[in-house]
Amino acid sequence: MSENEIIQENNNQSEEVVNNLTEAAEQTTESTEPVVEISETEKLTAELAEQKDKYIRLLAEFDNYRRRTAKESIELRLTASRELMTSLLDVLDDCDRAEKQLGTNIDIELQKEGILLVFNKIRNTLASKGLKAMESIHTDFDVEKHEAITEVPAPKKNLVDKVIDEVQKGYYLNDKIIRFAKVVVGK
Repeated sequence: MSENEIIQENNNQSEEVVNNLTEAAEQTTESTEPVVEISETEKLTAELAEQKDKYIRLLAEFDNYRRRTAKESIELRLTASRELMTSLLDVLDDCDRAEKQLGTNIDIELQKEGILLVFNKIRNTLASKGLKAMESIHTDFDVEKHEAITEVPAPKKNLVDKVIDEVQKGYYLNDKIIRFAKVVVGK
């Protein structure tokens, strides 16, 4: 073989080696791309699973909170009047004693005085718990506080559109109306 032929053959072999290396590199690149896609897919799947787990935990935590507050609300409703009832037990005891005295005592003035004491104790106990009677007589009629039962001619001109009589008292509980006053209005 001549020198030119040897060089030519070396060039051909070099080209083959380069072509083989290029093909191998392309195959390596092609084979690594699916691996990259799979790892990205796995990564996204893992992130999705993590977010799903967080969501499920948050949902369970909220459900527990909802159940706990519902239970507390029911307990609060059941025991809300406990303090009031406890304070009224003393008044109930006074009523029982007054009832016994009605049967044995014949002095009507003394019975009246005892009953008035019991009534005042009831009023004071309820007032200490925030109950306040609404003052309506000779005030302007207010639809926000009063319920007009009837209208009658006013006995004086200054009583027109004012409350003349109170059929049923209105009450506030801690400055919030719990019962409207039923009143007679002058026209």
